[in-house]
Amino acid sequence: MRKINTRDFRRATRSTPREVNRQIALNLVREHQPVSRADLARRMGLSRGMVTLLVGELIGEGLVREGDSADAPRGRRPTMLYLRTDDRLVVAVDVRFSRSYVMLGDLGGTQLALESFRTVYDPTELIAELAGRIGRLVDAHGAGESIEGVGLVVPGTVDRVSGRVIRSPQMGWTDVEVRDRLARATGLPVAIENAPIACALAQMWLGERGGEGAASFVYVTVSDGVGAGIVVNGQVVRGHDQAAGEFGHVPLDPEGPLCLCGSRGCFEAYTSNLATLTRYLGHDPSPRQARALLEESELTVPELVARARTGDARARRAVEETGRYLGMGLAMIVNGLNPARIFVGGEVTAAWDMIEPLVRAGIRARALTPAAADTPVIPELASAYPRLRGAAALVAEPLFAAPVIA
Repeated sequence: MRKINTRDFRRATRSTPREVNRQIALNLVREHQPVSRADLARRMGLSRGMVTLLVGELIGEGLVREGDSADAPRGRRPTMLYLRTDDRLVVAVDVRFSRSYVMLGDLGGTQLALESFRTVYDPTELIAELAGRIGRLVDAHGAGESIEGVGLVVPGTVDRVSGRVIRSPQMGWTDVEVRDRLARATGLPVAIENAPIACALAQMWLGERGGEGAASFVYVTVSDGVGAGIVVNGQVVRGHDQAAGEFGHVPLDPEGPLCLCGSRGCFEAYTSNLATLTRYLGHDPSPRQARALLEESELTVPELVARARTGDARARRAVEETGRYLGMGLAMIVNGLNPARIFVGGEVTAAWDMIEPLVRAGIRARALTPAAADTPVIPELASAYPRLRGAAALVAEPLFAAPVIA
């Protein structure tokens, strides 16, 4: 049970039941579309008349639309309901250490257009670059009237209230204002979040049937950096100072390689894309060499995986070593949080058939109970652009979230 915060609460009113039922109806449409009014009434345990009123409100607000009529064994053919997403668009932005991506998509996370560029580390220059690309992308598709907002995903710790990036070791940022500056530059509302939490939100709001079974899970991103988005009972865990989930900077070995954060032996220093590539190239993934290495080398993790599949023994060893360390780090999460499941996203998932046995072995060797050792670990391929879907989810989330009553 959740404790009521008596210093920060919203009291229930006469409209509260309708507000709750409205959100339930909206989420049922999202999860089960196409769905009829009669089916909604059965699922909600309400009268058809009440559901008709709720659906009328959702249609009037532009959240739900009517589609074709479905066949019925008897009686009137029901008109099926869908979320209205195809003409409600978002701009999704994924800022990474190596490259940044800008996507035009709909509220359901469907990609309509995508472009990328080499990341600019100076915040002022990056915001100007993003604003220019967003403007051109929106204009090219005549989407100005349809844009609901911009979802911005960044590496590092984010204060979601102020929209500032508290710290991003990868970008070299400390206490940088990003959200409001991008909003002013584009004239669009901007929502900002760190990458792991955004990916977790995509699982909750944009996953298959709304992310079934995703009430308590951890989403681990393994890309230029490593982090975790934690969801417990359908709520993201952010921590007292917005820093929850930074498992990438928990050391596996205090005497290990230097991490971009300044510490040694971090989980990230062994498993990030940079760690995998430098392991193959025979370099130490130190902060001094990291940016230069990425700029000078055109090698990517997908290309490294391809080499491993075509007989490059050194490439296979580098990828498998990442799998071993990934298992060690996931065991730490299993023991610390005991999630119902773990999702893993990132380029290394292209080699999941090669590394899964090593990942599972690492978890089994360190998990404290047999049940914990069997925690499902589910890869999400980078080709699905989970971070961009997460950015889209930042704009969609407020529409579907449960109303705050107390």
